[in-house]
Amino acid sequence: MSKRYNGPWVAQEVARCAAVWHDCAVHPAELEPLYSPRDHESREVAYNMALDEVEWEARRLARNGAGRALAEQRMIASFARFAQNALDLEQEQIGLLTDDFLPASIDFARRARQFDPAISREDTIQACRNAWTACGLQPLLGVPSGITPSILAYSLLYPYSDNYLDSGDVSAEDKLAFSARFRERLRGSTTPAVNPREAAIWALVKSIEQQYPRAPFPDVYDCLLSIHQAQEESVAQLGSGSEIGDGELLRLSLAKGGTSVLADACLARGQMTAEESRVALEWGALLQLGDDLQDVRDDLRGGSRTLFTRAAQRGEPLDALVLQLFAFFECVSARMAQLPHGTARLKSLLQMSWRSLIIGAMAEAHEFFSPAFLIQAERCSPFRFDFLRTRRKRLAGREGLYTGIFDLFVQDPLQHLAESVRKGDRSFETALQA
Repeated sequence: MSKRYNGPWVAQEVARCAAVWHDCAVHPAELEPLYSPRDHESREVAYNMALDEVEWEARRLARNGAGRALAEQRMIASFARFAQNALDLEQEQIGLLTDDFLPASIDFARRARQFDPAISREDTIQACRNAWTACGLQPLLGVPSGITPSILAYSLLYPYSDNYLDSGDVSAEDKLAFSARFRERLRGSTTPAVNPREAAIWALVKSIEQQYPRAPFPDVYDCLLSIHQAQEESVAQLGSGSEIGDGELLRLSLAKGGTSVLADACLARGQMTAEESRVALEWGALLQLGDDLQDVRDDLRGGSRTLFTRAAQRGEPLDALVLQLFAFFECVSARMAQLPHGTARLKSLLQMSWRSLIIGAMAEAHEFFSPAFLIQAERCSPFRFDFLRTRRKRLAGREGLYTGIFDLFVQDPLQHLAESVRKGDRSFETALQA
């Protein structure tokens, strides 16, 4: 039977994870593999060809709305060619992306809109990122990949709660009161919701309870309480205005990211072994540190504190921290490779996604690195950093390709359902289980 994920257990595992991180400073990673200018050119050509194909399909579909299923298949086929030509993926890995992860993304977004037709595009994409993590964990835990009621519910929980807690229009007193009620609901309280936002959150928790009844699956709720505790500590510490040391900044990041993916893993199967728990916690820590690197510019502007903003404020290039992050990535990858479930191709694909997160973050936060390091780091990227930044702007934004595809494949088919929900024909609970 797995160990309960209470406060002492989380503190012990976060301390162990921090020790791994500190050891990575002593043994930083080498930047590899290396790509030549010709490699960059050929991959960027493949990237642009795929992007042009998908944009053409999206424009054609937007004009007449016919053949949605065939257009979706052609877009996925374009992505498959890109994955093979630009990312050097093998057929099994491409199949995992096109047959599992991409359909799961569409399914998740549509079901999120079924639950709440008013949910924003940004919140849906934020929640979908968590669902991708959960879908990657499922095969590693020996269960089929797909969007389950619990994965849908957990992935949607935190856009609702985070946006409320981050809002400048909500008083600190109201935030604390909500957080306390949310904690009691996670503990099993049946206290009625006080507003529509809480009604949605309560319904999401109920969906988890239906898949994982509390008595036989206590670990699920310990994990959910652990991420809630980590988020409360992060908000309290980082919002206090008092100065905290690098060690405490690291602990907060590892705890918040680690317990988030720990909950994903527990919701994927209901329980875990000790080794599976450690992999999940380290995975979450890695993703959190990668996100902190990617967001360093915005965090500096908004006053949020992380290891990366702290170094930037001291005027230190982020070179050494990124080499440490790459070494940490290698440690997490090695531990994941030892899990008994999941194919070698899946594990390699997950490792590639983690590595891409770090590379993309370096490209985005390029002004925080020394020029010599950027030249070296760009050689370990399949694409030039300037190319990545340019394509990100083309894909994102209000009029970007992500927006167009989201609206075509998620919003339009559900307009009749959205209208009925707005008229009160379906409750949150009923919509969630559709």
